[in-house]
Amino acid sequence: MISGSDFYKVMCAMVPLYFAMLIAYASVKWWKIFTPEQCSGINRFVAVFAVPVLSFHFISQNNPYQMDTKFILADTISKVLVLALLSLWTLFLNGSLDWLITLFSLGTLPNTLVMGIPLLKAMYGDFTQSLMVQLVVLQCIIWYTLLLFLFEYRAAAILIQTQFPGQTAASITKFEIDNDVISLDGRDPLRTESEIDGDGHIHVRIRKSTSSVPESALSSSMGLTPRASNLSGAEIYSVHTPAHHHHLGNSDIIFGNSEVAFGYRSTSPRLSGYASSDAYSLQPTPRASNFNEMDTATVTTANTPIWVRSPVAGKVFRQPSPVLSGMKMVWESPVEKGQVGQACNKDVIGEKDLSFRDSSKFPVTNETEQKSTETGQAMPNPVVMLRLILIMVGRKLSRNPNTYSSVLGLLWSLISFKWNVGMPSLVKYSIKIISDAGLGMAMFSLGLFMALQPRIIACGAKLASIGMAIRFLSGPTLMSIASIAVGMRGIKLHAAIVQAALPQGIVPFVFAREYGLHPDILSTGVIFGMLVSLPVTLLYYILLGL
Repeated sequence: MISGSDFYKVMCAMVPLYFAMLIAYASVKWWKIFTPEQCSGINRFVAVFAVPVLSFHFISQNNPYQMDTKFILADTISKVLVLALLSLWTLFLNGSLDWLITLFSLGTLPNTLVMGIPLLKAMYGDFTQSLMVQLVVLQCIIWYTLLLFLFEYRAAAILIQTQFPGQTAASITKFEIDNDVISLDGRDPLRTESEIDGDGHIHVRIRKSTSSVPESALSSSMGLTPRASNLSGAEIYSVHTPAHHHHLGNSDIIFGNSEVAFGYRSTSPRLSGYASSDAYSLQPTPRASNFNEMDTATVTTANTPIWVRSPVAGKVFRQPSPVLSGMKMVWESPVEKGQVGQACNKDVIGEKDLSFRDSSKFPVTNETEQKSTETGQAMPNPVVMLRLILIMVGRKLSRNPNTYSSVLGLLWSLISFKWNVGMPSLVKYSIKIISDAGLGMAMFSLGLFMALQPRIIACGAKLASIGMAIRFLSGPTLMSIASIAVGMRGIKLHAAIVQAALPQGIVPFVFAREYGLHPDILSTGVIFGMLVSLPVTLLYYILLGL
């Protein structure tokens, strides 16, 4: 039975965290103390220093040789079970990879570090801190890496389907990725270059959509006034003052005396306006596209010259690509369906055949591609895809401070508890002074994020209700089943169920935002879930204590 003192102890642990979040919210929403730029700086500190040092502090103090096997096994089984059920739904019941990723995030990845450790410690005692740290280690090293793998696979599939539709992708045997390409998330505009070897195999190079031509010089020489599009298919620049707008599929185009210029970039989805890629960096900061340095060529259509901002002349396809050979550029307006714009001359750049087309929106004009499209989208060999995704995941993780903090903390704990080596006081207290602020700063960062959102429930009431049901009902239910199955009983079983009812983890939201996959749902899970998690977890605590 839960006593009044037990309840008061829990409130003493949780109210300060919510107080920090409320102060941050009020500072932006009501008192106007911080500007968005200042909020971005605060969140940057939290992302780069506060939370990684906090993770290192907890992980380095946990004895890895005394892991609770049943607790870890129950958590692993519950996550694998969710992933298996979602995979079966995707494969056999017309589910989608997009929803598999989102539902897996909602159902299995709670906010264990920031909320779980203080809450469970207050409810069930100091021993739960070790249990929560064990889950933090597994989340950072295994589950977040798996989630990132799924996101990169999805982004790679979209890139391949866009650039190599139909059966052409099956001939790809090698991907080369430039060193400055960190992710396929679409936040940095990408382009592909392909060549065919003597055996008919396609080698693809992925690079950023930039060249050595300065934007200012290019615009000046062409007399262009840049107008950045907020869409992901193409960026259009008007030559003269625009007369009126036409929206063409996934493009944004302005007509002025029949003269237009446009640039193409990969159509990987992104959520524009978000800049940071760091976990726990939640500030939506405007980010300028780097698709602004391209070579130029002249194209003639219907006796009217237009300027085309195109990839570097003569370097895009070293041999005729099966994707682009013989294709013509066509535009289809969603307002006037069935009417196709005039095709441009295909012999335009370096005597290569280029097409600027979003295959998901524009009609197919090449007979070979049309036949292959009817037979479905092919993908490269699984080994080729695996290598591509592992490279991108490795690059992404190598730039995340939480990766280093988790690995270094685990390494130090292995050394420290194996040979009874204590951390030097100079290092220990240097880390402690930042880690002590980490918990409060993480909640403060959440408050800033909440204040800067136009709506707390960004995805609508229906989706929010479904998301909350998955987070606070399905997660604990599956965790309880897995825990009982491995033989957990008593307080540990209660702790396992309550930790599964914690609010949505922040890292899955950061990934969803970067890759443009249901960020509104995950945002609602973070914000609204944080507000309702305290009464929900208290309800579980009371019911389990009866």
